[in-house]
Amino acid sequence: MTDDILVAGVGVPDTRLAREATELVRDETSELIYHHSRRVYLFGALQGRRRGLDYDPELLYIGAMFHDLGLGRRFHDSGRRFEVDGAEAARRFLREHEVPEDGVRRVWTAIALHTTPGIPEFMEPEVALVTAGVEYDVLGIGYGDIAPADRAAVLALHPRPDFKRRILEAFTRGIRPKPETTFGNIKADVLEHYVPGFERGDFVRTVLDSPWPE
Repeated sequence: MTDDILVAGVGVPDTRLAREATELVRDETSELIYHHSRRVYLFGALQGRRRGLDYDPELLYIGAMFHDLGLGRRFHDSGRRFEVDGAEAARRFLREHEVPEDGVRRVWTAIALHTTPGIPEFMEPEVALVTAGVEYDVLGIGYGDIAPADRAAVLALHPRPDFKRRILEAFTRGIRPKPETTFGNIKADVLEHYVPGFERGDFVRTVLDSPWPE
């Protein structure tokens, strides 16, 4: 691997796989999602360096770049969680490029679990660091873990103007067509805030109202 650019000491993979992934994401998503996805890679890699984790930069990059692909219009009728749509798209892409199955599995898992806190951190580094990058960029978790100069270097390349509002709008657009996929996960919060009339699923009611007779 060579680096097309070094950001805060982190190299962005410059391989055919990485370049084609970047092209695909730029073709199918907005500038908002593109810059967010690149920041997720860079912040995840910086957290990996801080934690002393040995990760595969190419796999981490693919996981970061595809993690929000499932919000796109072509997935609005899938009936599946957007995380799974993105994971499935990444799996097809990686298999087309003959990436070994262990790498495919790691990327699929990293994307599918990136909104499920409390689990990825105990898994393979690529899985843990996609979530770490997402949590850093969207929620500010561990904000002080990355040096201000490193954070500034990332933002100079991939700025985040009005990001909080715009990413919530993107989440809403991506999941509003399939509200049933928010049951039991954090995206129900998004629809509750931004979609009038949305009623979130209730786990307790689901248990009590199940067809079991007792």
